[in-house]
Formats: sequence, C-alpha cells, structure tokens
Amino acid sequence: MAHFLTDRCTGCTACAQTCPTAAISGIRKERHVIQADYCVDCGTCGRICPYGAVQDEVGRICARVKRSAWLKPKAVGRRCVSCNQCAEACPFQCLEMQITPASREKRPLPVLARPKACVGCGQCVLACPLDYLRLGGA
Repeated sequence: MAHFLTDRCTGCTACAQTCPTAAISGIRKERHVIQADYCVDCGTCGRICPYGAVQDEVGRICARVKRSAWLKPKAVGRRCVSCNQCAEACPFQCLEMQITPASREKRPLPVLARPKACVGCGQCVLACPLDYLRLGGA
C-alpha cells in the first residue's frame, strides 16, 4: 500500500524533490499524486511536507520532522562482505564503500559520505543481505 496526498497538497514540490523513487508527480501549485507502483512507503514525503498533506499506508496524516532528526544508516551488524549492494541501492548516492583509518577491516565498508543528501528512506538497509545497516539517530 502506498502513501497518499490529500487535498491539503498545494503543489509545493517538496515531496516530489525528496522522493527516492520518483513516485510523486504533478504540476507546481497543483495537487500532486503518488504513484502506488513506485512508492516504497519510506515516509520521506510525509516528513518533508509543510502542509500535513501526506497520509501513510494506513491512513494517518504523517507528521513533519526536522531534517536534522531524520534517521540515517548506521553500521550495527558484525559482518560486512563489501558487496556494495547498499551503496548501489541508495537513490541519492549517499553511501560510499571506503577503507577507513579507524577500521580494523582491510576491505571497504559502507560510509555515509553525503549525510546532508540522505533522506533516510532505508533503501540501503533493505538492500543489505547481512543486516549490517540499520536506520538510527542522526
């Protein structure tokens, strides 16, 4: 089930600009539409909407959340095999595979290289085959 834009939508385009799957379309200053086939229920549209015009998958109006409070991917698992699936899944190219000086690992691990571009959609978390990443505090 997808998120839905109510008649409170003013066509400000904030949701369309941050949607990681480009599921939201419309003309500026007119009510936009979320295409259910492309919506992944990440909630980014509801967190960014200044008008409270987004309903979640069960019909509740989504609360606006300051961008600084959005959840970001964090390494919590014990094992990463450097498969790069998380970085490839990120629609905004926020993750990079890097060998960090502080890491004991000799292989590249996912690093949130562009935190301001991250919308907390969780696509990287869903793509990780070993549950190495989770969405956590900003």
